[in-house]
Amino acid sequence: MKKLAASAIALIMVAACGGPSGGTGGAASQGIWATGSSTVFPFATRVAETFAQRQGGTAPRVESAGTGGGIAAFCAGVGAGTPDIANASRPMKASEFDTCVANGVDQILEIRIGSDGIVIATARNGADFDFQLEDLYLALAAQTPNGAAFQANPNTAWDQVRAGLPAQAITVYGPPPTSGTRDAFLELAMTPGAEAIPGLAALAESDEDRFETIAHTVREDGRWIDSGENDNAIVQTLTRTPGALGVFGYSFLEENMTSVKAASIRGVQPNATTIADGSYPLSRSLYIYVKISHLQTTPGLEGFVEEFLSDAAAGTDGYLADRGMIPLPADQLAAVRAAVRARTAMVRPS
Repeated sequence: MKKLAASAIALIMVAACGGPSGGTGGAASQGIWATGSSTVFPFATRVAETFAQRQGGTAPRVESAGTGGGIAAFCAGVGAGTPDIANASRPMKASEFDTCVANGVDQILEIRIGSDGIVIATARNGADFDFQLEDLYLALAAQTPNGAAFQANPNTAWDQVRAGLPAQAITVYGPPPTSGTRDAFLELAMTPGAEAIPGLAALAESDEDRFETIAHTVREDGRWIDSGENDNAIVQTLTRTPGALGVFGYSFLEENMTSVKAASIRGVQPNATTIADGSYPLSRSLYIYVKISHLQTTPGLEGFVEEFLSDAAAGTDGYLADRGMIPLPADQLAAVRAAVRARTAMVRPS
């Protein structure tokens, strides 16, 4: 598999017809514009490059701003100066949907494009890890149980978390709060990890809001290090930082197998099979959100979405699978295409 080109990591800021003009009458003046998840970024970039080659002209503008940042820009309004697409490595939240509606973005296609896994990795020459989800909570949460109360996390080494883990300092490079990977890591790792601890499981039943705050608050004492939206930069950091671990999307592991390796979770290694069937605990879905009104006003947008969902791109043997995305089963992909053709708008998330 080819390494991600530098252009797939740097921001692509070229619009099909120049930058936003601020004019009226829709988004046509800016060309196709997608922004959001750093995990979806290399996939959207590949689709943009292929679309431009097949249609002629300049590639659509694709930005890596994090899922939260991308959705915020997407929900700011409709027409010129606003994105056509938000790339996301988690589903849109109800609060984000409400912001969209309040700003006139009330007809949205929610398009699941495939699956991905969140990996916890280290350098190829580093120690091997097999985590339980509670290990991740006890290592990375800001507060841990201390009898009936909570205390600042005292664990500084992995073998303090659980006997049998490597005797090395806890140092984890991960995505910032604006990242969908961070959101998914909290939901898929930290929350069930906390629920596996009896005292916290009881709190989840008695005070759900307090439980979520504790489970989702990552420590800020230097053991967890926010590393920006560029997952590839985390990969590079691991090769230069002995003993460090990193949290990022599976596709970046696939592109860097000669330099980093993944920890197993509950004895399961992340790979295309375990992510597709959900047996790997940190599996997740990837999305693009599209403004239905812009399908009429942004030239080429409908064709770009069709390219994203084509067999050549999203199929089992498509070029996005070559980039590390786990394709949807054929029946699910067909259902997604049908919903897009019918312009079936998403409903408010629960």
